[in-house]
Amino acid sequence: MLKPICCDCNSARRCSLLLIVSITPECHKCGQINNRNPETAPELRLHMYNRCAQGDVVTHTAWLNRSSILYAGEDKWSVDPRVSLVTLNQEEFTIKIENVDMTDEGQYVCAVQTSSRPRTTSVHILVQVPPKIINLSKDIVVNEGSNVTLMCQASGKPEPSVSWKLIYSSGDLASEDEYLEIPSISRQRAGTYECTAVNDIDTDVQTVDITVNYAPAVSEGRDIGVTLGQRGELECEADAVPEADFEWFKDDRRILNGLDSMEIMNSGSLSKLTFFNVSDGDYGNYTCVALNKLGSSNTSFLMYVVIEPTSSTLLQGPRAVQDGSGGAMGVHSHTCLLFLVFLPFLLRI
Repeated sequence: MLKPICCDCNSARRCSLLLIVSITPECHKCGQINNRNPETAPELRLHMYNRCAQGDVVTHTAWLNRSSILYAGEDKWSVDPRVSLVTLNQEEFTIKIENVDMTDEGQYVCAVQTSSRPRTTSVHILVQVPPKIINLSKDIVVNEGSNVTLMCQASGKPEPSVSWKLIYSSGDLASEDEYLEIPSISRQRAGTYECTAVNDIDTDVQTVDITVNYAPAVSEGRDIGVTLGQRGELECEADAVPEADFEWFKDDRRILNGLDSMEIMNSGSLSKLTFFNVSDGDYGNYTCVALNKLGSSNTSFLMYVVIEPTSSTLLQGPRAVQDGSGGAMGVHSHTCLLFLVFLPFLLRI
């Protein structure tokens, strides 16, 4: 009995099986296997040598597969078009099986009738199949906090091992199983998940995308000072999935785009409120509200007046700024008065 032969069946490159029996007038029965890589050659050759004593004459030959006769001498008994006769003479009996698949696995027997006695040689063919992912979870969209289960099933021979991992993640989110469980998923777990099926023959890889929805979170508003009649701009940024819609308010009044020399420009996660010519009525408190189907968030801004430098304000120094109530201006006026009181004493020094 020869040891089993493995034939790799790959859908991308078919392999063939060549069964050969050589009969020579020398020594005793022996066997040899020559297994060529199907990646470099489209044919897997199996050589079986049956050496008989000198003077024997071969009278009948046959190849059988699981008790079914494939060839009896030159006569083809098999109805399979993939099976063909290659060589038949006193030294060799060769048949060929093309495009090997799983149904070709099993025992093959070569029976030789000589003038002295019958002889048989058998070999068991093991058909190996590269892994193929046959059942995979679809891309999904879930809300933050949901429980998620991903499934990946694969076929192949030998049976492939299956594993999961989150691409572009340095964390420990992985699974050496067909199923990946993600309890109470967070936004940090969103991304592309890779399923890998591996056996001794090859590897198959497919991916699943998980999108995690969550309510907006806005960055803290930054107050700005603007000179009367100049251009001013307030920026509001929100992190949200799906992307947030923005609304702007001055005090309790919603601002409509394109009115009162203002413009609202939204681009992705950023919203800008632009004033082209700031007037006295534009100074004050503003609120940006970011909202999507999961919730909303807001932040506040203060736009205050900046006094243009003059001969009088230069004496007050670089902090001559007032807000809408004029409180800061009063503080700077007292500072200026004290400076003028002590100026004569300073000049005497």
